[in-house]
Amino acid sequence: MMQHCFDYIDRNQGRFLQELQQFLRFPSVSGDAGYKEDVNQCALWLTDHLKKLGLDAHCISTRRHPIVRAATRGSASKRVILYGHYDVQPADPLDQWQTNPFKPDLRDGFIYARGATDDKGQLFAHIKAVESLLQTAGRLPCEVLFLLEGEEESGGSSLEEYIKAEKANLAADAVILSDTDMYDENTPALTYGLRGTVALEVKVKTAAFPVHSGSYGGAIGNPVTVLSRLISSCVGPDGRILIPGFYEDVRPLADWEKENIRRLDGRDRNLMAETGVRKIFGEPGFSTLERIWTRPTFEPNGISGGYEGEGMKTIIPAFAVAKISLRVVPDQNPQKIAGLVSQYLKSICPEYASLEVTVLSTSWPILFDVDNPMFQAGRKALQCGFGAEPVYMRCGGSIPVVNTFWQVLEKPVILMGFGLNSDGAHSTNERFKINNFIRGAKASAALIASL
Repeated sequence: MMQHCFDYIDRNQGRFLQELQQFLRFPSVSGDAGYKEDVNQCALWLTDHLKKLGLDAHCISTRRHPIVRAATRGSASKRVILYGHYDVQPADPLDQWQTNPFKPDLRDGFIYARGATDDKGQLFAHIKAVESLLQTAGRLPCEVLFLLEGEEESGGSSLEEYIKAEKANLAADAVILSDTDMYDENTPALTYGLRGTVALEVKVKTAAFPVHSGSYGGAIGNPVTVLSRLISSCVGPDGRILIPGFYEDVRPLADWEKENIRRLDGRDRNLMAETGVRKIFGEPGFSTLERIWTRPTFEPNGISGGYEGEGMKTIIPAFAVAKISLRVVPDQNPQKIAGLVSQYLKSICPEYASLEVTVLSTSWPILFDVDNPMFQAGRKALQCGFGAEPVYMRCGGSIPVVNTFWQVLEKPVILMGFGLNSDGAHSTNERFKINNFIRGAKASAALIASL
């Protein structure tokens, strides 16, 4: 059965690519209200495409953007949920794209477009897997339910609310999600751990309004200076976080994880080339992969205050603001971490300044058991589709919907990514390797068939 399915994928890959190009032409930017109709049209196109494949598909209206739900029955009672998102990041700055981000371009073995790898290309590989199984076997081995959202890139809560409300109707043996990466271009990977997040806004105020820096300088505290000192007091020059109690709940790595990371590590040169940094930096005593995958972080994302226009304006600003994100790891509680940061900043803030710390969002870290039978099925499917032994890895990023699936449905989430770190997700000239699209469809088909 699988050989017939794989032959079908190979014969039809030209058409698959044409259909993917149609999908990528929609500028489905969920975070910009100006693209609302484009997001709706993309959802309708996706729904119609799934209907043509024989699935029971429809759009579910939400307060913001539609959820596309599509299902087909199988010969066994098992059910898997296939998740993906059809919305994309803004394409700015447009002048740094070699080609129009919403006119897909095939070159050098890649398809270039906004959303090519994040996440339209990856979710479309699953759709083509289902099509190929239906066309070659007539029926799926198990029931498949697609849940495809249009708000992932803009922090929407519609899918989370839907999953919680429909919990009784969403019972499944596993959730399959491809919004992650392979280890490298020749090595597929199962991601078994994600860091959580704490997003903060920190505001320091020293005066009611900006004042002349000549008339008042030396008598009034500068909020930009205060805020800079507060931030620098949180992290040592070696990268270790100095907030009291910050590391006390961090779960030690299991022996197999240490050995796994030791075997996989050695990407420093690639990382330096990808990012243009002069030297790798980070918390002492840990390798690069340990720092990225398994250690918590404190990162100021931006700081503003006072005059930022052309030329000079000699003032002392009234306030300064910083956006800060922290990555947390098992078994850290993101709410507890937010409290520790707030408490520490307030304890070191000088008396002449006021401080406001606002928690913008949090998400929990997550760690799956790689010995779970569903994970083992995913490993074998990747090996079948890619022709290479997959590896286990953690991801330094966060995917909040994974927590929702895990906490609400209490079933494992199989994170099998088909993209590459170098694909440029969220960046200009985003791309997806065509061979990975095809191999990803085969791996998805193999996993569904194995159930």
